[in-house]
Amino acid sequence: MHVFVTGATGYIGSAVVRELTGAGHTVTGLCRSEEKAAGLKAAGAEVLYGTLKDLDTLRSGAAAADGVIHLAFTNDFSDFEGALALDLGAVEAMGAVLEGSGKPYITTAHANGHAIDAAVIAMAERGIRASVVSLAPSVHGEGDRGFVPMMIRIAREKGFAAYIGDGTNRWPAVHRLDAAVLYRLALESAPAGSRLLGAGDEGIPLRGIAAVIGRQLSVLAASITPEEAADHFGFLGAIAAFDITSLYNTAQASAATRELLGWQPVQPGLIDDLEAGHYFA
Repeated sequence: MHVFVTGATGYIGSAVVRELTGAGHTVTGLCRSEEKAAGLKAAGAEVLYGTLKDLDTLRSGAAAADGVIHLAFTNDFSDFEGALALDLGAVEAMGAVLEGSGKPYITTAHANGHAIDAAVIAMAERGIRASVVSLAPSVHGEGDRGFVPMMIRIAREKGFAAYIGDGTNRWPAVHRLDAAVLYRLALESAPAGSRLLGAGDEGIPLRGIAAVIGRQLSVLAASITPEEAADHFGFLGAIAAFDITSLYNTAQASAATRELLGWQPVQPGLIDDLEAGHYFA
């Protein structure tokens, strides 16, 4: 297949591009600059210059491909509603040129992105083999800039690695290379209208994550109260307090995804990845 990938130079997107080319697919990656394009070309991909605002570019990239994996997203937390609106416009633009083609279209779920997810699932009724992938809140591996690096930075600043209450609330996690395989499998075989979950670790207690961070930084791992979480973690405090595994039925959804696509994560889990030390280099 020839695949159009948006967000192709990002943390997850770059892994997806290499997974696709390694499996014999060809790739055109959306890219904003010559500097970013170098990595795409090194991975054997073609480059299409543009951003999510360039709807004509998105349409042409999608129309010329046998399938689309949409990973680009503007992570502007100062205007998250604007970021969601921009993404919806991009989804609708690409969907319009794929209508009736039977081609696969894979996108990623985002917080409060219900309208986007609904628009993608509705593509299945318009002759598009569309699927939505929800990834675990921690997508870990080399180059991670997500929640776990934030926890490490905060532990360095505060002098201890915190967990909330008894720390038994659980976070799902997935290695970025396992996530890349999931996107490829979804492209190749996910039925239209599929909702898929990428979770290698279905639930790691927050206390366990804090314990590894404490050992690696030679600081204590200690409990804080739910009332202290917002001050300690900032906006991450609300997320850190959830038992995400039970909130989203992670185990059930993960098992369904694995059975549907034959997806089997093989990379190190989050705790082993943290123990490897590269997060603390």
